[in-house]
This record gives sequence, C-alpha cells and structure tokens, in this order.
Amino acid sequence: MKAERKNLLQRFLVWREKNIKEKRFILILSFLVGIFTALAALILKVLIHWIKNFLTENFDTTAANYLYLVYPVVGIFLAGLFVRYVVKDDISHGVTRILYAISRRQGRIKRHNTWSSIIASSITIGFGGSVGAEAPIVLTGSAIGSNLGSIFKMEHRTLMLLVGCGAAGAVAGIFKAPIAGLVFTLEVLMIDLTMSSLLPLLISAVTAATVSYIVTGQEAMFQFHLDQPFELNRIPYVIMLGIFCGLVSLYFTRAMNSVEGLFGRLRTPYKKLAVGGAMLSILIFLFPPLYGEGYETIELLLNGTTNAEWDTVMNNSFFYGHGNLLLVYLMLIILFKVFASSATNGGGGCGGIFAPSLYLGCIAGFVFSHFSNEFDVTAYLPEKNFALMGMAGVMSGVMHAPLTGVFLIAELTGGYDLFLPLMIVSVSSYLTIIVFEPHSIYSMRLAKKGELLTHHKDKAVLTLMKVENVVEKDFVIVHPEMDLGEMVRAISQSKRNIFPVTDQEGKLLGIVLLDDIRNIMFRQELYHRFTVNKFMTSAPGRLYDTDSMEQVMRTFDDTKAWNLPVVDQEGKYLGFVSKSKIFNSYREVLVRFSDE
Repeated sequence: MKAERKNLLQRFLVWREKNIKEKRFILILSFLVGIFTALAALILKVLIHWIKNFLTENFDTTAANYLYLVYPVVGIFLAGLFVRYVVKDDISHGVTRILYAISRRQGRIKRHNTWSSIIASSITIGFGGSVGAEAPIVLTGSAIGSNLGSIFKMEHRTLMLLVGCGAAGAVAGIFKAPIAGLVFTLEVLMIDLTMSSLLPLLISAVTAATVSYIVTGQEAMFQFHLDQPFELNRIPYVIMLGIFCGLVSLYFTRAMNSVEGLFGRLRTPYKKLAVGGAMLSILIFLFPPLYGEGYETIELLLNGTTNAEWDTVMNNSFFYGHGNLLLVYLMLIILFKVFASSATNGGGGCGGIFAPSLYLGCIAGFVFSHFSNEFDVTAYLPEKNFALMGMAGVMSGVMHAPLTGVFLIAELTGGYDLFLPLMIVSVSSYLTIIVFEPHSIYSMRLAKKGELLTHHKDKAVLTLMKVENVVEKDFVIVHPEMDLGEMVRAISQSKRNIFPVTDQEGKLLGIVLLDDIRNIMFRQELYHRFTVNKFMTSAPGRLYDTDSMEQVMRTFDDTKAWNLPVVDQEGKYLGFVSKSKIFNSYREVLVRFSDE
C-alpha cells in the first residue's frame, strides 16, 4: 500500500513538472496551506472552548472557587505527559521554533508539529493555563506549510516561503485578520521577500480568513463600538500611553525570561510541575481573570461603560463586591500575569504569548485612562479607546512588531476609526522598548546563540552559512618529533604553505609556515638536526566547529589572519578556514538567498 502511494506521488511529481510551472504550483500550495491552517485553528478554538465550558459552567460568580487550585495543575500535568511520552520533543515557544527552522533547518519542521501543538495547547488552556493558543497554531500552520512542501519535493527556499504562508494563514484564521497575518509574517518571521513571494503569503492569509468567515461568521473577534471619536488634543496622552506600554512590555519580556531561567534550572519534570502548578493555581485562585486566554476580560473592558460593569472583572474572587479596589486589582494582574504565563509553560504546559500580550495591553490601557479619570489628572480619556490602544502598544513592544500591533487590533475589533492613535501608541511603545531590548521575546533566545536571521541581509546570509561547509581539509599534517628532512618531504606532497602540527591524539599544537623555514629547507646537513618542534609557531587564533559565522568573522578581524585552524571542543584539529573560501561561499549563499 505504501509502495503504491509512493509510486502515485512520483507519477504526480513527474506530471506536475511537465504541466504546471513552479511559480503557479507554489500558488496552489499556498491556497491549500490557507485552507488546512484555518481548519486547524478552528479545531483548536473549539477544543479550548469545549474543555473550558465543561469545567467551569457551574462556578459561583460571587465567591472563590477552590477548583481553580486543581484544574491548572491537572492541565499542565496532562499536557506534560502528552509531550513527554507521545510527542517526545520540545514543542514550546512555537514562534522561536519557526525562527530556528528558518535559520538552521532550511524551513524544515517536524511532521508531528502539524497536530501535537493543537492537542497540548487545548489541554493546557482549557484547564486554565494562562497562555494563548496563537503561537501553537502559528507553529502548526508553519508545520503544515513545511511538510506540504516536503511531500511535493520543493527546494528549501520554497519551503521557507511555505512556512511563512502557514504562519500568515494561522494568524489570519484564528483572528479573522488577513492583513495582520501577512504583516506578522513579514515583520516577525520572514527576511527578504520579493513581490513574487508576497502573493503566496497573501493567498494563504485571505484563504484562511475566508474559511473562518464561512464557519464562524463575519463579525470581528472582539465587539467594539466607538462611542467617542479620537480628538487631536489627546495625542500627548496617547504618546504617554505608548511609553507606558513599552515599559510594561519590557517588564513582561525580562520577567518572563528570568522566570523561565529559574524553571530551566529545575532538572526533573516533576519538580517543574510542582513549582509551576503551585504558582499557577494560587495565582488563578486569587485572580480568576488569569484563567485561560483572558479574552472575556478583554471583551468586558472594551465594551463596559460603567463602574458596575467593570467591577464584574472581580467575580469569582475574594475581591468581589469591592469596587473601590478595581485599579489595585488590575495592577496586581499586570504584575502577576507574567508569572502565571511563565509557570504554565515552565511547568510543562504549551502555549504562546499572543493572548497574554493582548490581555496585558488591554488592562494597561484601561488602568492608564481610568487612573487619570478617577483622579482628574488630565482631560477625560475614554477607557475603552485607551484599552484598545493599549493592546496594540504592548503587542508592538513584546513582539517588536509595530505594524502587526496596528493591523491586528484594527482587524480584531473593527476599530479602524482609531487607526492614527493605534499607530502612535505602537511606534511609541516600540521606540521605548528597543532602547533596552534590541530583540523581541521570540528572537532573543536565538540571538544569544547566534542563530537568528535578521532583516539585515549581510547578517542573515552569515547566519545561513555554517563553519562545516567552509572547512578545508587538504592540509598535510605534521608532528612535533618529525625532523626537517621529513618536513621537506611533507612540503613536497602539499599544495599549501601552512602545515598543522598535531600530537598523537590529533590535538592541534601549532602550525608551520613555509616562509619560516624557506631559508633552511634546502640545507641537507640540517635535516636531522632540527625537528618540527623547533620551528613551529602558535596559530594567530583558533576557530571552533560550534562557532557562528559572525564569531568566525570577528576572529578573522581580531587576528588579521588569512587562514585559521578549526578544532573541536577537545582541541582536535579538523581543518582550516580561509577568508577566500568564506567570501566565495558568501557570494553563493547571497545569490540563493536573494534569488526569486
């Protein structure tokens, strides 16, 4: 049966090559990616909604519910078991894994990612994990694109494009936001796009959004009605909100990295579960709005108009009935949300930070305006408008993607009348955070390892290059105990003027330069008098097989050398890297990278 399928596929590939041009076939694939990704997004949303409703439909809104202490632990435990024993691979930090696949795996994403993130994240979020479903579905969409391309034997450049198509379709499908899906892929994932690669992304995004419209209706994800139009005299306050959102984004980014670092030091999964589960359960018990994605809270703050409506955010908690503590309650949520999200992922759950950043932004914008209105600090600032702008601000800051923030919030809410303030807030937030953090929360992990592709073409090309591809091994090896006569015989067999000196275990001791012995190499009376040990010198520097190409170039710049030896972590000699080889390889990669 498998052989028949293989033969059928091969026959189709031959037929396709004859009858369908490459560019046209890519458009067909991007259309299919859009459909499959949208369906995956819908399945995930339905699963989360069903699990959450099943667990919480009988909760008492006027008192604390002790099941909040149980559900999150059960959720991350089940998700952890699924990942550990079924998937047997790390599926957390979805967007980071996509960036890694683009920079290091030529767009190849493992097949299980087409379904594993859906199951793990639906269990995690449905049981109360304080994370979002968007990053897992973006990974799922990218995996669909990558594997669909692999089935049809597409080259790696096309695979990377299909990965982008999957991401665009995922964002467009789950948010009903095609422009945001396109912009997210351009801003966060993709590197160097041409007009010919823009069309497939657009097809995937529009297709996915259309499927979502057909299945769930044309209404925006969040209902937002503009009661008060934007006035130009509020621009200074909008800029201040942007700066505030930038600082909230900075706190979120750094706190999340710190907490995840703490979880990373816990060696066993059961320790992580115990610490993460305890932290998450206690926080959700004290602050029930931290349960799940938090979209109900966003709906409330975007549509509420009175204190009585806003106070319902404190339902199910010890704060119920204390409307005077609303601002304190929301500020505590801003403070603790990052711990709840980090505990969810650190404890073994699966989820992303799309929803947490929208959630934090909405609360930050509301707190900013409500505080101002309560204490008459400024002229009246409409809470719902500023809550909407805050969502764009924090998302822009956390993701380092101001355009994504603007278009996503506009499409999510239908708040196109606030386009100008949305842009102002997003830019202000972005400019604030880049002063402190040059990389987004997604990319900083890879940036630290030198594995991040950037929009800077030179750096991107260097990232795509690998040391092992530029190592030259046609150098004759000599040993320190060899005499000058043996050295001369080695010279006669070599086409190079550098000779690596190694011990019996293959560890690099130094080098011999032909120029250093040219004046004695023809004096036969010295052949048995001198050994290699006498005239070898230290290499001006060493490269390691784990070095990034950026590090390699820095070493060349520091040493001013033209050739440098490469060793492994134990110091064993592997070969030489020359500048000329790097330049030739660079030109080849640059052509492939920029070629349409």
